[in-house]
Amino acid sequence: MRLNGETTEIDEEEGKDCENELKNSIPDSESLSIAPGFTQQVVVGYALTSKKKKSFLQPKLEFLARCKGILFVPIDPNRPLSEQGPFDVLLHKLLGREWSQLLEDYGLKHPEVTILDPPYAIQHVHNRQSMLQDVAALDLADFHGRVCVPKQLVIEQDPSSIPNEVTKGGLKLPLVAKPLFVDGSAKSHELFLAYDMHSLSELKPPLVLQEFVNHGGVMFKVYVIGETIKVVRRFSLPDVCKRELSKSGGVFQFPRVSCAAACADNVDWDPAVAELPPPPLLEKLVKELHRRLGLQLFNVDMIREHGTRDLFYVIDINYFPGYGKMPEYEHIFTDFLLGLKQN
Repeated sequence: MRLNGETTEIDEEEGKDCENELKNSIPDSESLSIAPGFTQQVVVGYALTSKKKKSFLQPKLEFLARCKGILFVPIDPNRPLSEQGPFDVLLHKLLGREWSQLLEDYGLKHPEVTILDPPYAIQHVHNRQSMLQDVAALDLADFHGRVCVPKQLVIEQDPSSIPNEVTKGGLKLPLVAKPLFVDGSAKSHELFLAYDMHSLSELKPPLVLQEFVNHGGVMFKVYVIGETIKVVRRFSLPDVCKRELSKSGGVFQFPRVSCAAACADNVDWDPAVAELPPPPLLEKLVKELHRRLGLQLFNVDMIREHGTRDLFYVIDINYFPGYGKMPEYEHIFTDFLLGLKQN
């Protein structure tokens, strides 16, 4: 594992040649070709939504990829994959059983192509109940810290039953409510905080309820690209004190806390709150998740319980997250793609 993204810089002269070739603008990926003097090394077919393409295939990534001999080629999901390519790598983030079946069939016929990532592995993290089960089964006590998951409860239907189910499950207020299924939409990332039992019936199943853990308003976003780990701080929900809990009521919706605008790396935080998780702990956690999930591209959202130094909670896992928000992602991702070709 490589923590915080050791990157490979391109040669200065090569960079100038590429810059001269592309300085006016980088066109759509459909018209990209390898810059003169460079050998094409990796052909990456991609099947992404227009939103994902815009956030991921930024000019700086396309520029650096082209300089390194990496060609991004769009895939038409409405045409047979066998009629497209050939590809070294197939990068995708589309939903649907039909698309997943197409990928699985293609992978069986073309084992030489690396599919990022296998559909069966991705399905595991589309359900917030199953995504954290692998974390709950880990024992990382000997790696400079502990990693847990918040106590949680799945509600599949009948919102009127939620208060009773919460009481039976022994969950303590306040509770974080999230949609049970992650489908890539903004709605599947909605976040609510419920302060009292009565208001719980206002929530709309299917959903997951998690006990809220005070964490100083800081979340650690652990990006994983193959063997490389990069951690950034993000603003998160503020702590809730007992006095506030006794005076508050209702359900409050919060904006998605992990957006790029919420980057907290340049804030003068209390070191006890903002200290990054220990590298050995992160490396062991990611290694185990690699093995259990079978994913190469994902991120882990972690928090540290306020008042502790080594007690961490994993609250979410996302497949093929917003790497465009990650510092130096273009270097890390292109190095990763080159490594796949070499292996």
